[in-house]
Amino acid sequence: MRALRQVGFGKACKFGFYTLALIPYRWTLFPQIRALYLRLLGARIGAGTIIHDVRFFNTYRTGFRGLQIGENCFIGEECLLDLAERIVMEDHVTLAERVTILTHTNVGYSDHPLQPYIPPMAAPVHLRRGCFVGVNATILPGVTVGEGGVVAAGAVVTEDVPPWHVVGGVPARVLKRLREE
Repeated sequence: MRALRQVGFGKACKFGFYTLALIPYRWTLFPQIRALYLRLLGARIGAGTIIHDVRFFNTYRTGFRGLQIGENCFIGEECLLDLAERIVMEDHVTLAERVTILTHTNVGYSDHPLQPYIPPMAAPVHLRRGCFVGVNATILPGVTVGEGGVVAAGAVVTEDVPPWHVVGGVPARVLKRLREE
């Protein structure tokens, strides 16, 4: 009941709807059918995009209208996408396996003792054309990965990635420039 009071009846109903709506998605074996099904739920997904077994959460916030994926993208197995805010992936973006994209942070209920020190925040994530995110990387809220940017495996990206740069580490830092702008 506490969660219901915190988010409200309308959002709780939306949560139930998306939980049930994702059951057929989970049973779908073919990436092209997954993309079609997500389009039916409101996502914008370009032609040629491959979506493997991806998990979504906080769908009750933006719904799948908060998910925009360009053409010829690849999203690997077991990626975790937070739809509390928008996630935009331009054309030719690749997410390797187990990439996590977070669009919000919240330490708990409104009376949690850490709330005054770490207030909730939410911000969209934008992955520009042709970027690559390596296996087990985490992208935090509000981050933009620039065109042709590369996020190394296992990195935790807390700040924007410049175009045509490689970042890695925890927290991620620039490791290399791929080309001049």
